[in-house]
Amino acid sequence: MCGIVGYLGKKQAVPVLLDGLTKLEYRGYDSAGIAVVNAIGKIEIIKAHGKLTELKKKVKSCGKTIKGLCGIGHTRWATHGVPNENNAHPHANDDGSVVAVHNGIIENYSELKEKLIKRGYTFYSETDTEVATKLVDYYYRKYGEPLRAISEFAFRVRGSYALAVLFGDYPNEIYAIRKDCPMVVGLAGGECFLASDVPALLKYTRDVYYVDNLQITRLKQGKAEFFNLDREMLSLPLTHIDWDLKAAEKDGFEHYMLKEIHEQPAAVKNTLNCYLKNGKIDFSEVKLSDETVKSTGSVIICGCGSAYHAGVVMQYVMEDLCRIPVRVELASEFRYRNPVVAGNELFVAISQSGETADTIAALREAKRLGIKTLAVVNVYGSTIARESDFVFYTKAGPEISVATTKAYSAQLIAGYLLALKYGVVRGTLTDENYRVLLNELCALPDKISEILKEQSAVQQFASETVNRENVFFIGRGIDYAAGIEGSLKLKEISYIHSEAYAAGELKHGTISLIESETLVIGVLTQDKLAEKTAGNLEEVKSRDASIAVIAAEGVKIPEGCGKAVVIPCTDGHFTASLSVIPLQLYAYYLSVLRGNDVDKPRNLAKSVTVE
Repeated sequence: MCGIVGYLGKKQAVPVLLDGLTKLEYRGYDSAGIAVVNAIGKIEIIKAHGKLTELKKKVKSCGKTIKGLCGIGHTRWATHGVPNENNAHPHANDDGSVVAVHNGIIENYSELKEKLIKRGYTFYSETDTEVATKLVDYYYRKYGEPLRAISEFAFRVRGSYALAVLFGDYPNEIYAIRKDCPMVVGLAGGECFLASDVPALLKYTRDVYYVDNLQITRLKQGKAEFFNLDREMLSLPLTHIDWDLKAAEKDGFEHYMLKEIHEQPAAVKNTLNCYLKNGKIDFSEVKLSDETVKSTGSVIICGCGSAYHAGVVMQYVMEDLCRIPVRVELASEFRYRNPVVAGNELFVAISQSGETADTIAALREAKRLGIKTLAVVNVYGSTIARESDFVFYTKAGPEISVATTKAYSAQLIAGYLLALKYGVVRGTLTDENYRVLLNELCALPDKISEILKEQSAVQQFASETVNRENVFFIGRGIDYAAGIEGSLKLKEISYIHSEAYAAGELKHGTISLIESETLVIGVLTQDKLAEKTAGNLEEVKSRDASIAVIAAEGVKIPEGCGKAVVIPCTDGHFTASLSVIPLQLYAYYLSVLRGNDVDKPRNLAKSVTVE
């Protein structure tokens, strides 16, 4: 959740740290802080409650920038302790000679805190991070060596963490360790960079090291050294990131979310182009062989939030085209219910970041059960990618806004291509069907662009309904799957109460909530099901609700439905890629009109790396 940066090099550290934190603020914005080793080797700390702008103001108000070439920074999403300056990171030992920032949760912090108090330590915050810092300090004082101190820390703590530490006795070094929280190291021109996520590094380098669990990093003198917990040196592979730097900037758009909505044609096209060669699906990069496809008895899809919703679409498409059993699981529940497996399943883990804690845990449970695993991720070298048997990289580029849009669209493409691959190899698709479906897939980017050209109509509808406080989405089949994603977007950034229901379930209790100020949005893109959903819309209309429709071209729209947004015609299996666009735009414009911070919605963070 939180964002960590570190810099050691030839430049003044403060501007680099603040720039890096700006790129990572989507990971948390309850408070922020920096620590820099000054010219005389003393570690100076500045931190502030609120968004990063408050820290920048405070740095400026100090009258002079802290001078120093080495430092660490942090932007916080609160777990332990309320958001305030006292609980903000960095945290320090009593004399300020050991300073740390932390992303994650130390589960046994209370137990450790009690032991440290007995050893004479005093605590000034409510955070588990102060406990972590003083535990490192305890072992540093005991053994006099940073690597040993961090190694002993790792042996004593339970939970998840990415921890970056400055030691006053080692003013030109940064130490770090991770477990189940991401950490990336970059080198360029004799400078060292450390971050929770790649966007913070793109300005400075494209060649990075992805640090693995329980690996210690030491940055010094333009080089990065990596160690295991026995303090034996390791050799890590270098990964080149091909993301465009401009892709991590707003590029003239008011918000990242709007920019990323408009980048969906490119995200879809790039993902398709990566896996289509000579008019056929090419999974050589994925490494998923025909033999594995043929031997698959069923598919289990796991994800959280929008990734889970992409999995719901995938389920409908795969079962229909491939005639193979598919079940979709919430990653946060999978390992807690003792799942029954046969051993011939394919487990598909979907995650934009590849670092979602619950999805990582589900993946590891699947591997423990002996199931083959496929990652659908957007970030190269991420934990889920490294730990899966097969990897499908979506080509959405960096996604900065907390509410996902283009990454979700790229995940849908992954699902479609996987379904077609299985259909061809298992013989459930004819050559002609395969060709027609591929042609429809390749037409999606242009059709998404068509919808985006009509965004003003969605904006107008948002202005007409800005004061609604209860919105329901209904649909059947894939339309229901699109509805649950539209509902989530609305909740995430507009803070409007919203729910999505399979249309046939509306009358099984939920219809009791329908009243005059309720807005019901129907998604009608499936020819065989649209008429039934239209009937459900008439039921809520008769109870004085307002209704609106997202409909595919050629589908009959109910009379008196209010606002109707018509999307281009495509194959029924792929309509979610089109119907979700006006739903994203609707959520965006409502959020803007209600004065919310679109890119940084309250209580949320981009990458959920804690359980």
